[in-house]
Amino acid sequence: MQSRFTLRQLQYLVAVSRLGSIVAAADHLSVSPSSVSSSITQLEAELGLALFVRKHASGMATTQAGQQLTQAACRALESAKAVSELANLLRSTVQGELNVGCLLTFAQIVLPRLRRAYTETYPDVRFRQFQLHQAGLIDGLRDASLDVALTYDLAIPTDMEFVELAVLPPFAILPENHPLALRDSITINELADSPLVLLDLPLSSAYFLSLFEQAGFRPNVVERTQDMAVVHSLVGNGFGFSIANTRPDFSTAPDGKPLRFVPLEDNLKPMRMGLLCPTWGFQPPTIRAFSDVCTALLDNAAIAGITVKRRTT
Repeated sequence: MQSRFTLRQLQYLVAVSRLGSIVAAADHLSVSPSSVSSSITQLEAELGLALFVRKHASGMATTQAGQQLTQAACRALESAKAVSELANLLRSTVQGELNVGCLLTFAQIVLPRLRRAYTETYPDVRFRQFQLHQAGLIDGLRDASLDVALTYDLAIPTDMEFVELAVLPPFAILPENHPLALRDSITINELADSPLVLLDLPLSSAYFLSLFEQAGFRPNVVERTQDMAVVHSLVGNGFGFSIANTRPDFSTAPDGKPLRFVPLEDNLKPMRMGLLCPTWGFQPPTIRAFSDVCTALLDNAAIAGITVKRRTT
């Protein structure tokens, strides 16, 4: 049967064995003699061994078994102290491994820049990145293969905590020759007669379609794809327009066709980008440091392709 005893009981055992008296041990540990006495009695009962011989005149004499167990208790207490010191170090030092997940939609725009800033600031951290859909990010956080995820506030489960970093308003992606391409901004209703190339990722597509519902009409979806690069190329070749909340730091599709990115009016619902973590009472310093790096770069508009809508205070 597995023994059940505490580090405090081992501490009392060592003190009594070394000092030879319950009173002396209690004084040394700043506890009451009755606490030490009852603890030793409970420990002997749990171990099934007599650890001391009680002598009213000369205190406590440690038995042979007690001496051996005192030595083992000293080693256990030293190990426990080492564990505590390591925990203190880990709480205060940004080091070790950080597994970061990022939503596929904007990983190519955001994650490399954040990774570079983080690893230059904290070179002792082994940074690993993963590009996934929202469901994959949540699964990774739940099974601890991911430490933190950078994503949108889409269908956040109750066992996860979302920390907002940026508010990203939607904009239209248009081919160069579209009649609205040179406008500073447009309304979504002005796109009602244009065909839509939909980024058809889980949850994201529902958000994009909700913008048209908010405007009171259904779009003419002519093509669906899960690849943003394909979206850009289809739009650039005149197959329709699309909608996004992030954009590359250039104005051409992968095949070289020109694109125009035009902000949408009408106070449409924005996307909220942020960090997703399991709901913990404590965050390791690696995650806290990553959050600080993300906040600093986004607040300073240091990531190309991210147009942040400033929050009102």
